[in-house]
Amino acid sequence: MVNAPSRPLLRRSFLGCLASGAGLLGSATSWAQAPRATAVTPSVLQVVDMSESQIDVSKDFLIGARAAWQDLNSRGGIRGKAVRHVVVEVDGSPQSLRSAVDTLKAQPECLAVVGSAGHRAASQLATLLQREMPDVAHVAPWLHSQPLEGQDSTFGIFATRQEQISHAVKSLSIMGVTEVGAVFASAAERVSYQGDLEQAAANLKLKLKTYVPSSTLQALATELRPDSPRILIFLGGTPELLQFSQGIEKQAAQRYIVAMSDVNLQTLQQLGVSRFTPVIATQAVPPVNGNQPIVRSYRETLNRLFDEPPTPQSLAGYLSARYTQEVMLTLDGGLNRANLLQAFARRLPLDLGGFRINPDLRRKTPAFVTQSMVGADGRLVG
Repeated sequence: MVNAPSRPLLRRSFLGCLASGAGLLGSATSWAQAPRATAVTPSVLQVVDMSESQIDVSKDFLIGARAAWQDLNSRGGIRGKAVRHVVVEVDGSPQSLRSAVDTLKAQPECLAVVGSAGHRAASQLATLLQREMPDVAHVAPWLHSQPLEGQDSTFGIFATRQEQISHAVKSLSIMGVTEVGAVFASAAERVSYQGDLEQAAANLKLKLKTYVPSSTLQALATELRPDSPRILIFLGGTPELLQFSQGIEKQAAQRYIVAMSDVNLQTLQQLGVSRFTPVIATQAVPPVNGNQPIVRSYRETLNRLFDEPPTPQSLAGYLSARYTQEVMLTLDGGLNRANLLQAFARRLPLDLGGFRINPDLRRKTPAFVTQSMVGADGRLVG
């Protein structure tokens, strides 16, 4: 067990070096899931941001998606055809996303773009695809906001950041909360999510106090005053949250950290968190130890195909692929890009083995959000 806060950041850097050293950024990589592709082999394309700030999420998301596509092909694929899973790794830059779109343009057999991750890359890709390739469905990206007006070919299935925040804060309302703190891991997170947080706080009639580090997150935590909000909504990744929680340890006041779905509680538990501050994570997927049929299927598939522990992020990747597969199976006509886009455009609700999906943007039903917690004693609950 290594408790130094720099350890996860080094892991990110190491994985990032592997990705760039292999020459994968901005290029297509076909994982060995099916026989060698031919001109008529149907495919799906997945764009994943492997930059240093996103690799923790994207790596697990990709593992879950790979498991789902490999499992599908082992059972005969779609209509007896294996579906080729093409992965394009990007570094989050406009140039790498531009290269991803060019890769898609060179693959007319590609049926859809599925499971784009992380959030910023998925959001930028949605804009590029709608402008240049609106005939291609962009399915189940790891988006933390609703698709913008006019992005009719993007079909999100996960709870937005606003929905996650609202769920998390409402669950703590019994404590008589009137003010919450918003802790941004960096200026970039503030730019991305300040508006969402302000809107969520306004809807719940809560005062919002914002914190952005001027040096380190650990230093920011030590600067909190006794009258600072007891509930702190954290916008950042797992390594950043670890640093912040270790600074909180020096505070005498009891606080609760509410993290969002990009934070991996299992990793946080292994690395160690503050002895005094419970960490609650909102999840846009069911608990990975849940008993829903889709979650049991995920755990069985992951255990059979990969030596990886279950995480909410890889479950999300698995669900993105499984949702795509279910819609593919409903096609009446040919298995092609136009028919698949039309099928998704119906935005029909679906219960995917206990994970309820309603991709209709006018939906009135609550989004699927759950919560898990690492208590002050280090135990994982939920």
